[in-house]
Amino acid sequence: MSAEIDGDLDAGVESAAPVWAAFGDLMSVLLGVFVLILVGVIGAQMQLSSRLDEEVKQRRIEAQRRQTLERALAAPLASGRVTLVDGRIGISGSVLFALNSDQLQPQGRELLKTLAGPLSDYLRSRDEILMVSGFTDDRQVSQSNRQFADNWELSAQRALTVTRALIAAGVAEDAVFAAAFGAQQPVGSNADEAGRSKNRRVEIAPMPKPAKPGAPAHGR
Repeated sequence: MSAEIDGDLDAGVESAAPVWAAFGDLMSVLLGVFVLILVGVIGAQMQLSSRLDEEVKQRRIEAQRRQTLERALAAPLASGRVTLVDGRIGISGSVLFALNSDQLQPQGRELLKTLAGPLSDYLRSRDEILMVSGFTDDRQVSQSNRQFADNWELSAQRALTVTRALIAAGVAEDAVFAAAFGAQQPVGSNADEAGRSKNRRVEIAPMPKPAKPGAPAHGR
C-alpha cells in the first residue's frame, strides 16, 4: 500500500513539473513582449521629442531671421514706404512705377538705394538669396501700350528693373534674382481701385540659396 502511495506522489510531482515549466516559458515570453513594447514606446517618445525639439529650433531660427531683417530695415519700415509680412518686403507699385510702365520713378530709385545697404548686410551673414517678385492687378495692359504683351511680361520687366537697381546700388549679382507672377496671388480685391493698387506691387523675399550640383542638400 505504501509503495502505491509513493508511486502516486511521484506521478503527481512529475505531472506538475511540465506545467510549471510551461508556465515559466509563458512568463518569459510575456516578459520579452513587455520589454519589446516598452522599448518601442520609449523609442517613439524619443523620436517625438526629437521632432518637437527640431521644430522649436526651426521656429526660433525663423523668428531670429525676421527680427534681424526688421532691424536691418528699421528706417524704411518706420517711414511706411515698405511693409514686412512673413519675411517678405512689400513695395507699392505706385512708389516704384507709373501705371503700365517698367521705368523706375525717382522716389522708387531712391528707396531701392536705401534698401540695398541693409539687405546686403543681412545677406553677408546668411546662406540666403533675394527673390524679387513682380505682381500686377488683373486688368489687361492698355492697348495703347504695345511694349508689353500682357501682365506676365509687365510684372517680369518690373521685377528685372528692381533687380538691376538693387545690383547697381551694391547688392551682389549672385545674391538676387527676378520672378514674375502677373495678376496671380493678389493681396487685395481687383473689384475696386484701392484693391488693384495693392496688387500692383513688388516683393523682395530672402530665401535659401539653391544647392550647388553635387552638394549635399541641407534642410532648413
